[in-house]
Amino acid sequence: MLDVRSALRRAMEYNRNRPAIMAGGVELTFEEAWKRGCQLANALIDMGLQPGDKVAVLEDNCLEAADFFVAAAVANVVRVPLYRRNSSVAHSHMISHTDCRAVVVSQEFAHEVEHFKDEIDGLKHVLVRRDDYESWLAGYSDKDPNLDIDIDDPHLIRHSGGTTGRSKGMQFSHRQWMRTCRDWAFFFPMIHAGDYATHAGPISHGAGYLFMPMWLAGGCNILLDRFEPEDFANHLEKYGGFAFAVPTMLSDMIATCKEKKDFSKLRGIMVSGAPIRPATALQARDFFGDVLHQLYGQTESVPVAGMGPAEWFRDVPGSEPLLAVGRVMPYSAIEIRDDDNKPLPPGEIGEIALMCEGQISEILNEPELTKERLVDGWVLSGDVGKIDENGYVYLTDRKDDMIISGGFNIWPAELENEISAMPGVREVAVVAAPHDRWGEIPVAVVVLNEGATVTEEDVIEVCRTNLGSYKKPGRVVLQTDPLPRTPVGKIPRKTIREKFWEDAADRHISGA
Repeated sequence: MLDVRSALRRAMEYNRNRPAIMAGGVELTFEEAWKRGCQLANALIDMGLQPGDKVAVLEDNCLEAADFFVAAAVANVVRVPLYRRNSSVAHSHMISHTDCRAVVVSQEFAHEVEHFKDEIDGLKHVLVRRDDYESWLAGYSDKDPNLDIDIDDPHLIRHSGGTTGRSKGMQFSHRQWMRTCRDWAFFFPMIHAGDYATHAGPISHGAGYLFMPMWLAGGCNILLDRFEPEDFANHLEKYGGFAFAVPTMLSDMIATCKEKKDFSKLRGIMVSGAPIRPATALQARDFFGDVLHQLYGQTESVPVAGMGPAEWFRDVPGSEPLLAVGRVMPYSAIEIRDDDNKPLPPGEIGEIALMCEGQISEILNEPELTKERLVDGWVLSGDVGKIDENGYVYLTDRKDDMIISGGFNIWPAELENEISAMPGVREVAVVAAPHDRWGEIPVAVVVLNEGATVTEEDVIEVCRTNLGSYKKPGRVVLQTDPLPRTPVGKIPRKTIREKFWEDAADRHISGA
């Protein structure tokens, strides 16, 4: 197997004159994009950075983001993406926790990190891409320094989303990242030279899994600097090809785009990063056509399950594909574990344990957490779910999202699936709120489409009828404003839950 640098270089040699990158009205061929990456790599080497040094990067999707993607591989430094919507405190934690020696930052975000050079031990350089970036870059050689790279050298550190505490660094070697990107594209139609992929989500996160497969196949990566629903949909209509989207991006496009679009050029949208509700999936299929694919995994171990439209939207005896996150992949493994970490048979609910060839071997600088999460070659996910006899995988919820009301266990996803299927509902989050008698109760925060006439009683009755009285929401909050999003587009239950516990004496449990 090739290392990342060698794989990128070989693809460039075979596709020199094809378009490789489009961003901000500029189009680069593979050769042009490669030479810019080599120039930046030589600049990093000139700064004194050595192979294996960690280099953080803070930017939107842009032309310069592609420069650094290539440069990090060429210079054999470890790429540590930061997320532009995170706080300065979060940036500081990611940089210090991963022992970064340098930060590369777009000028618009420089004020968030420039002062870290005087505050974080070991951080030697803050490279700000100012207005003179192009002339500065032109001052360095575009020749490949051709450094020796071992396939097990560290290549990338991706951070967990951080929705339940401080983010943790997950380090990938060249070997692990090549395997991850290979398997990530498994369920897609074959990517051909000349195909396009439009990235509206940051390539620092989920969309980054698609960047490499496109480059290696000779396809063109279109980098949008932010997600605007109408603009993203317009790009998918014009260029077709492939895209990555979290479920909220799909629902936002469906809600925003009023005119019908022609997606006949579109070949595949990978839906991942968070569970998608059946109602959203069906609406998205009507909107985009039979191009939806789904993958499941975690930063630590991805992908492990997936499916294309032929498996997702069909009747399967003994299974409910519309409720699943996919089928266990041929080159991965999933087990359902009980509280003693023993495997459970099909149909039983327990913690989901994951294994794939590209998974991490440690959580960076977290030896105790590594022992807790990585056990005998398996990653204990913290997700709760089951596998049926056909290999479809179902998520019940996160272990720490379970609501215990009057002694009964209630999983928010069960209620969310029922409520999101109601006409007029755009999105929903169910969280725990304190209750004097029952300890805690489920509260449904429901976002309605404009003009919807759904009432609190309607929501409660749907859950009572379909799930049983003890699982109905104790309270329903109706609103038209979208739910909050994490920096990578997920709906953070913890943030929503917090406001209901602000006045509770104990923020975790209430009642007798």
